[in-house]
Amino acid sequence: MLGVCCGACVPGGGVIGGNVASSPTGHHGEGNGVLRLLQVKPSASSEEIKRAYRKLALKYHPDKNPSEGERFKLISQAYEVLSDPKKRDLYDQGGEQAIKEGGLSGGSFSSPMDIFDMFFGGGGRMNRERRGKNVVHQLGVSLEDLYNGITRKLALQKNVICGKCEGYGGKRGAIEKCPVCKGRGMQVLVQQIGPGMVQQIQTVCPECKGQGERINPKDRCDNCNGCKVVREKKIIEVHVDKGMKDGQKIVFHGEGDQEPDLEPGDVIIVLDQKDHSVFQRRGHDLITKMRIQLSEALCGFRKTIETLDNRVLVISSRPGEVIKHGDLKCICNEGMPIYKSPMDKGSLIIQFLVQFPEHYWLPREKLCLLEDLLPPREDVMITDEMDQVDLEDFDPSEQTYRNSGGEAYEEDEEGPRTGVQCQTS
Repeated sequence: MLGVCCGACVPGGGVIGGNVASSPTGHHGEGNGVLRLLQVKPSASSEEIKRAYRKLALKYHPDKNPSEGERFKLISQAYEVLSDPKKRDLYDQGGEQAIKEGGLSGGSFSSPMDIFDMFFGGGGRMNRERRGKNVVHQLGVSLEDLYNGITRKLALQKNVICGKCEGYGGKRGAIEKCPVCKGRGMQVLVQQIGPGMVQQIQTVCPECKGQGERINPKDRCDNCNGCKVVREKKIIEVHVDKGMKDGQKIVFHGEGDQEPDLEPGDVIIVLDQKDHSVFQRRGHDLITKMRIQLSEALCGFRKTIETLDNRVLVISSRPGEVIKHGDLKCICNEGMPIYKSPMDKGSLIIQFLVQFPEHYWLPREKLCLLEDLLPPREDVMITDEMDQVDLEDFDPSEQTYRNSGGEAYEEDEEGPRTGVQCQTS
């Protein structure tokens, strides 16, 4: 098992500070350090920070990537800073040293494994001393899976106590104190790094693998070779219920790796929702965009929407009702099923995007007919002192105009910035 040390083991206090600018104010330093480690923006919300940590921690956990222990430690420390307002403020002002000297409870960085266990429901170091470690798996699911519910089968490789030696590892009485580490399970190596300078490195004893004891090779169990456990394949069925959310955990208690004298840990399945091409989920609601022609916006329309359970909904506007660009309408009880109450659903919210016709789509002689049908235009009083100018198409990629703040103009491809409010009529 690969151990991961905390920041206190590293000379200078850890590596997060190495990524941070030395400015005492540190605002840009934080962006270069902890924000970059978690790959989030300075304006990231707490939910975005949690989501970023979850994905990176699962990706670089030492059990999955033994060579990424240092990166896993840095990710955990970055999350600890960003998730604690006091530590984040201290770090923003003076870096990692400010956290250690700030007088906060737990001012130095916590163990990366403790942070991981607390985030995923493991319970921390004290819990690990009584129980085996938890096994965390990420399960990719679609929005349809979360809407309809689904059952997946997962094949897991886990350690189980050897049935032949009953977890003893060999013959009774054959266990002896490791002569290499004297039963400590660790070795301290001394290396010379310069004239008159030495460095002490603590490593797991290779002879007993950190156990502090060993079994003579001739007395070892021939089934587990003295390891006390053997690998076994197990199939588990994961039931994704209707209405579950991205990041939700499904726990299989006691299905983790077995170790002698320890209660088995849990297998924790973390749902990872993939983006959908049509719908976006927001809580219990589903949001979609619908494009309609100008004629449909003014004269009425009839459209169809295919739901996530393959039903077809027919929607229409009332005669005389005008749909404006960016208008929001909703269909009650057609959103996401509510978890553990699947008969109840949120709303399906539709944002309408009105498509206008191309230039000169109507002959000039017919424009007056159209104008007679539309609301009257506004009359503008024009005097000789006014300057008449021409309008031209503007392309931000070719122009170099800038506003007073020095920022280039950008097109908003997401449509109008308007709050989502359910409209019923």
